[in-house]
Amino acid sequence: MNSQEFLQTVRETKVPEGSAVLWWLGQMGLWVKLGDTVISIDYFANERPDRRIAPPVPVHEVEGVSIFLGTHDHDDHIDHPSWQVWAKTCPEARFVFPMLHKQKVLADGISEDRAIGLSDGGCVQIGDITIRAIAAAHEFLDPDPGSGLYPALQYIIEGNGVRIYHAGDTLRYEGMIGKLQALGHIDACLLPINGRDAERYLRNCIGNMTFQESVDLAGELKPGLAIPGHWDMFAGNLADPNDFSTYLQAKYGDLVPCQISDYMKPIVIHHQ
Repeated sequence: MNSQEFLQTVRETKVPEGSAVLWWLGQMGLWVKLGDTVISIDYFANERPDRRIAPPVPVHEVEGVSIFLGTHDHDDHIDHPSWQVWAKTCPEARFVFPMLHKQKVLADGISEDRAIGLSDGGCVQIGDITIRAIAAAHEFLDPDPGSGLYPALQYIIEGNGVRIYHAGDTLRYEGMIGKLQALGHIDACLLPINGRDAERYLRNCIGNMTFQESVDLAGELKPGLAIPGHWDMFAGNLADPNDFSTYLQAKYGDLVPCQISDYMKPIVIHHQ
């Protein structure tokens, strides 16, 4: 499927109440359609020379998105050159991000009324969509000393009768599972699986949960569908999604892993 066929599919896809359609676009990039609302989360469209795969949808072709979410201020999550473009090509869209990075987002040409900064425990309603934020520990849970704002977030998106959890880049930390469980049943989640080690840390490649840790988080949350992410984009920071799926099935056989086979493949979920 090429990018124009994909965009046409997104436009034409009907999403009844109690369901959602998801499209994984590499790394932690996820598009979600809830009713008529299209949400882009951590989509990395910048054609950097060090990426292993080209952007599935070129930056100037992105259209029809109502909400852009970025979990933290790394290029492959808040893609500033692309946000500068989308601020113009999606003129009604809202942009949601960690409040700590608001000045950088405003510098992208996004007006105050469209720039929505959140921190741990924050919540915003955009049309029929509710977005809740909890802090992420990437690789540390490190609030800004002056403001107390967190540089990295995780999002829980609710709308059309479903609840979707996007973990961003994080390790598990004390109290995190309680925050998530308090929000109710999760119908689908995207979890990083690339892990961390000394070699990556020394070259400033900050870590995430391992596939085993993500599996155990899914095992406690019991989502309708668990999707592995952050495993494909950069040499030296890769993982195997089959390890995630196999371990999840072995340890929590009643849970359903998403078998990712291609970018832009529709993933249909229903509230349970």
